[in-house]
Amino acid sequence: MDALQAAPHIGQLVAGPLNAITDVPGVAVGHCTLDHGPVQTGVTMLRPHGGDCFLQKVPAGAAVINGFGKSVGLVQVQELGVLESPIALTNTFAVGTVATALIRSAIAAQPEIGRTLPTVNPLVFECNDGYLNDLHAFAVTEAHAQQALASTASTFAQGAVGAGRGMTCFGLKGGIGSASRLAPTPVARFTVGALVLANFGRPAAFTLAGRHIGPALAQRLAAPSTGPERGSIIMLLATDAPLDARQLRRLATRAGAGLARTGSDYGHGSGDIALAFSTAYTVPQQLGRLQALTLLHEAMLDPLFEAAAQATEQAIVNALFAAETVTGRDGNKRIALTALARDWQALQQAA
Repeated sequence: MDALQAAPHIGQLVAGPLNAITDVPGVAVGHCTLDHGPVQTGVTMLRPHGGDCFLQKVPAGAAVINGFGKSVGLVQVQELGVLESPIALTNTFAVGTVATALIRSAIAAQPEIGRTLPTVNPLVFECNDGYLNDLHAFAVTEAHAQQALASTASTFAQGAVGAGRGMTCFGLKGGIGSASRLAPTPVARFTVGALVLANFGRPAAFTLAGRHIGPALAQRLAAPSTGPERGSIIMLLATDAPLDARQLRRLATRAGAGLARTGSDYGHGSGDIALAFSTAYTVPQQLGRLQALTLLHEAMLDPLFEAAAQATEQAIVNALFAAETVTGRDGNKRIALTALARDWQALQQAA
């Protein structure tokens, strides 16, 4: 059985057909994975739509839950409320390289960027995969970023792939996870999809679908039951609901609810950042009068908030269930949750 099929369903809302962020029409995800010896890392790209992101921007809002992170492009997104590049995920030391790749890709499509057109704002998020990956190798290149961008599609792998290759979650192998939920509102049913780069959490704190299995997991992994939370998580939300940047910031904030339900307390050294965008309309680069929009009323946002929390929690769970055991730098190893299958019943009983 596929590992994701064994993952428990989170919440009462129904998932979309793919149970992935790509259930939101137009969204595509791709990876480039580096997995040789001490190099266990990669790049993950998300396209918000199939067109030119610079010419047809999408509204977006961000929530910095704990700002221990080294992103590129986030300040301008918070100021202007739009995305104008694909969203890239990678390791901490590869942020600059991947940002350069996004800039080159935008210039290739629009050669007047930085000349007669404004400069482009590449958006890159990171997590530190240095336990499994040799960050000092600076292994990620622009070609790897371009490969991830070229491979974007509606179906994509989860777990220890792309930017998630070297990530750790609750002392287990973490990585890329995705999910979706359908949100019924009085005017229509909308989709909220989540994609996470999960690299956070203390084993003893882990809560799975409401069951606190952390103490049993920590004992199984011989992990300390106390100590600070380290690591990070990037949480991306997509929706087809017509929301503006302010409303999308509110939606992004609800990703924190899903994160907390898994056992995170947003520790000092954990960079916890969420970003939400809408595909319901675009904002043109060309000057002119903007299209009149009918936005969702504030009083109708609660189903979307619920969907965001459930999809985020499910995406974290899916990252754990999809991951495989990885051995990397200096023989460091992270065991996949599914590799503990023989202990699974015992962990549940101990919860």
